[in-house]
Amino acid sequence: MEIDRRAFFAGLGGVSAVALMSSEAKADALEHHMAFQLNAAVAKKFPTAEEIAAKVDTRPTRRGVGNLFASSTGNVKRLPALPEKPTLLDYFHLRFNATSNHVLQSANRAMTNGMSEEIVTACLLHDVVQELIKVDHGWWGAQMFEPYVSEKTSFAIRYHQALRFYADTEHGYEYPDLYRSLFGEDYKPEPYIEATYKMVRNHKWYLEPRMVTVNDLYAFDPNVNPKIDQFVDIIGRNFKQPKEGLGYDNSPSAHMWRSIAMPDHPL
Repeated sequence: MEIDRRAFFAGLGGVSAVALMSSEAKADALEHHMAFQLNAAVAKKFPTAEEIAAKVDTRPTRRGVGNLFASSTGNVKRLPALPEKPTLLDYFHLRFNATSNHVLQSANRAMTNGMSEEIVTACLLHDVVQELIKVDHGWWGAQMFEPYVSEKTSFAIRYHQALRFYADTEHGYEYPDLYRSLFGEDYKPEPYIEATYKMVRNHKWYLEPRMVTVNDLYAFDPNVNPKIDQFVDIIGRNFKQPKEGLGYDNSPSAHMWRSIAMPDHPL
C-alpha cells in the first residue's frame, strides 16, 4: 500500500510530534493509519460525523485539548525553563514543538508566494495556540496575539478558522480531505461558523484570512524544514515584543502565555 507521508504526519500532529514518539508508538500509528486507509479505500467514503462522535468515550483525552497538556505516547515530558523575559522566539524554540514545523511551512509558503508581511506573520502564528487549546483556536489565537500584532494580522488569525470549512476555488482553496477524516464526510459547520463565514466573506479584509487558508498546509512535506531564523526580520517588524517578556507584561492575554510557559502548574 502506498503511504501519503504528509497526511500521515499531519494526522499525528506534525513532524515535531512524530519525532517525540517511541519506535513502538510510530509502528502502532503507522499500522492504524494503514488500516484506516485500507478501510477508506474499500468503503470509498470517509467516516460520518455520527461515527466520529461515537468514538468520544474511547479516547483518554478530548480532541480539543492543547498539545502541551496531553501525550499520545505515554507520559508527558518535562519541559525546559523559559528565560526570565521570554520572547516569541523563545516560545518557538521551547514550547511550540508540535505546531512549529506546520506554521513555519505555512509561513514559508506564504513568503514564497509573495504574500504581504502581515499575511506571512499570520501564517507563522495562526496555529501555535493549539499548544494551549485546539477548539475554536482561531479566536483563542487572535486573542493571544492581539496586543502584539496589527489589527489586520489578528483578523486573519481569528477568521481563518471559519473560512477553512468553505472552498474558494477563485482564490485557490479547496476543502481538505483531512477535514472529511477529522469531522466526517457529512459534517456541517455550527451556525456560528456559518454566520462568521458570511460576515467575513463580505468584509474588506476577507483576503487576509483567506490567504492564511490558501497558504496553510493540511498535510506535511517531510522534505521542507524551514527554520524560525528566516522570519526574524519579519517578526521584528510585525511583532511588538514586550520588554517585560511574554506573560509578564500585564496584557489581556498574558495569562495565556503563562499557561503555555507553565502547563504543569496544578492551579
